[in-house]
Amino acid sequence: MNQLTLSALAFVGGIFLAAQGSYNAHLGVLLKNPFLASVLAFFFSTIFALVIAIISLKEFPDKETIRHIPFYMWFIGGLFCVMGISLYYYTIPRLGMASMISLGLCGQLIFAVIAGHFGWLNLPTEPITLRRTIGVISMIAGILLINLK
Repeated sequence: MNQLTLSALAFVGGIFLAAQGSYNAHLGVLLKNPFLASVLAFFFSTIFALVIAIISLKEFPDKETIRHIPFYMWFIGGLFCVMGISLYYYTIPRLGMASMISLGLCGQLIFAVIAGHFGWLNLPTEPITLRRTIGVISMIAGILLINLK
């Protein structure tokens, strides 16, 4: 896929994440528990992902491949996902969607720039440059403009 197509897919993915956050935050308010909303969201996400995986799966990983996967890799992504998404569901009704999404994206961007610079989490190394630093500072300035009353 070319860069434009990948960028468009990333943009649409962001829309889906913002929309699901809003719907599930509202579900958490109605249920009076953001973690219960997370359980329901992840339950149905699992069903949808399972169907898509079955449709798209060409072959199952072999035992040797599975055996070499570190123990923590089976659950750490799910743990971080539940914590991050549940925090979104908890904060959206209290901060508003624009504030929560802007602050959440800021956290993601700052972590991504630092993690990429050091190559954490098996990421390709992407040095922090003046351009990236200006981009992060610009985003922080934008978040201040969005959130200051």
